[in-house]
Amino acid sequence: MIVFRQLFDPQSSTYTYLLGDRRGGQAVLIDPVFEQVRRDVALIEELDLTLVATLETHVHADHVTGASLLKQRLGSKIMLASTSAAEGADRLLDQDDIVAFGTRRIMVRATPGHTNSCLTFVLDDHSLAFTGDCLLIRGSGRTDFQEGDPRTMYRSVHDQIFSLPEECLLYPAHDYRGLTVTSVGEERRFNPRLGGDIGIGDFTGYMNNMRLAHPKLLDVAVPANLRCGRPVTDTGAAADPTWAHLHYSFAGVWEITPHVLEEHMSAVTILDVREPGEFDGPLGHIAGATLIPLGELAGRLNELNRDRPLVAVCRAGGRSAQAITILTQGGFTQTANLTGGMLRWRADGLPVEGGRQ
Repeated sequence: MIVFRQLFDPQSSTYTYLLGDRRGGQAVLIDPVFEQVRRDVALIEELDLTLVATLETHVHADHVTGASLLKQRLGSKIMLASTSAAEGADRLLDQDDIVAFGTRRIMVRATPGHTNSCLTFVLDDHSLAFTGDCLLIRGSGRTDFQEGDPRTMYRSVHDQIFSLPEECLLYPAHDYRGLTVTSVGEERRFNPRLGGDIGIGDFTGYMNNMRLAHPKLLDVAVPANLRCGRPVTDTGAAADPTWAHLHYSFAGVWEITPHVLEEHMSAVTILDVREPGEFDGPLGHIAGATLIPLGELAGRLNELNRDRPLVAVCRAGGRSAQAITILTQGGFTQTANLTGGMLRWRADGLPVEGGRQ
């Protein structure tokens, strides 16, 4: 069984793709984004997968890759085109190379034209292909910088992508209109730049007259990606919290387990966001907790100490996760959600005030 997730970075409109082999428990991540590494790690861990490799469709000019940070955190190998001239890769890829993850395989097809280092990754059964910035949904990548060449791109698309089965689904590295997937058959027929009877001369003339502005992050992203995303100062992404051992969920919330919270009770503010009847009800509450129901929280943030870590609590962890969003929007920077809420706290045999013993 294949595990497949399409992830999105709204800042750069970049798609990141997770492919995993459920039987073998191994996975690869295509085009990871530096700022989204926490999200990606959380998803991989929640799905109980081992990341064996990050794959780059090309040297990006609009975002910095998360490959180096993912290698640091998860031990994954960095893989990209041999024509990229990048430093720090564990494996350089060429036409017809194979990348294994568990019992599944990714087939490598060289598709230069946007850049010299563009690759398309094809799943072993030809059901999915990841085209990077070579072929977009009803469009194509630009060809006016980074050794781009429209004639080369035309040949890449027709020889390496349009030669796949019609039903093969195609996933690009970007989309700016909210589109998520297309197919070989669709693009052969409906792509206004490359489909139908459009010839190489027409495509070249169109691409040579686009007159697009250069990407805003070009001068930052390209040098960083030629280092596979390794920061010059090795500072990594934003530092993880140090006030307690927390884990980051795919929902984007830092979580704390009941026993870790018990160890740090004296140093944190516990915010119970249930209703008063629940606070004094059968489950009881944690000693010293401050009660502010979720519906009142946004208007009562000034009652909370911003200098202390704050742990939100509810019955099962859902409302308190919403409270974390409100707190974050209100400028609180040291927050965590109690995993499983009071139900988990009671199940772990930890002390409460009130409630049924």
